[in-house]
Amino acid sequence: MPEVSAPPSMRRSPTLASNPAPSAPAEPDAPTRRHLRLADIDWRITAAIGLMHAACLAAPFTFSWSALGVAVFLWWACGGLGICLCFHRLLTHRSFKTPKVVEYLLTILGTLNWQGSPIQWVGHHRLHHAHSDEPEDPHSPRHGFNWAHVFWCLTKDREGAANPRNAARDLQRDSVMAFIDKHHYFPQFVLAGVLFGLGEWLAGVGGGIGWVVWGVAVRIVFVYHATWFVNSAGHTWGYRNFNTSDDSRNNWWVSILAFGEGWHNNHHASQRGAAHGRRWFEVDLTYLTILAMRCVGLAWEIVPPNAPLRGRRGRHRRAS
Repeated sequence: MPEVSAPPSMRRSPTLASNPAPSAPAEPDAPTRRHLRLADIDWRITAAIGLMHAACLAAPFTFSWSALGVAVFLWWACGGLGICLCFHRLLTHRSFKTPKVVEYLLTILGTLNWQGSPIQWVGHHRLHHAHSDEPEDPHSPRHGFNWAHVFWCLTKDREGAANPRNAARDLQRDSVMAFIDKHHYFPQFVLAGVLFGLGEWLAGVGGGIGWVVWGVAVRIVFVYHATWFVNSAGHTWGYRNFNTSDDSRNNWWVSILAFGEGWHNNHHASQRGAAHGRRWFEVDLTYLTILAMRCVGLAWEIVPPNAPLRGRRGRHRRAS
């Protein structure tokens, strides 16, 4: 399959860092710091994200071990499979192929994180790679750490900015994907109803509320911040294996939260590569999942990294 349509800058050729220890980020040509202005806020999105955070206040009063178990399972299923594996490596970068029915089911899992529609999500991420840590990057920490972490998704698209949906025209041409995209908010309500019913049945009276609070609100907020840390911490703290033209870094704790997505410098060096972990200690659970899918015939044409990794790793230091 040909590479997904994207601006040429997404396919830059990085060089291997002669010293894999962190180098200082390149200085931007001009100040690009952005501020959250009242007039720019998208109140619909802000209210939805705020509501999820507010619902987490009920977590201590609805805790049970079964509710926690539901949240952990859905963190993996919706966050790990839905966002990291599907939205990112499958839909955005086409790092491997899978049957269309599997692709659609994984996309529905991704919508259960309420991070916007899949086409919008993919488009934003492709723009990030096309203009990484440049003024057009939607969520570069050069605009401010808080901007990269959360503020960028609370605001309306800036006037004159590229439309993210135009960066994902291949997905728009898929009628099933377009249908899922249009109704991306609906599966969450189905999940909440199922969790409530199962919780009441299996955990007793009141258990359903706990399963909804933990399986929906707590889990969504956790996945929000795990994903956002890839944008913010993944371009701020960590070490570099490759001299890419951006500020991307490898960060072990982000990789734990996001199933291997924290090996971000490796990913920017080889964007279509299915494997983000490149050294023996860089555990990449999403890539291991892709390999497991291959074993049962659900993944093929897995794209290998195109940036060779040579030499010994230098001292692991935190970026300044």
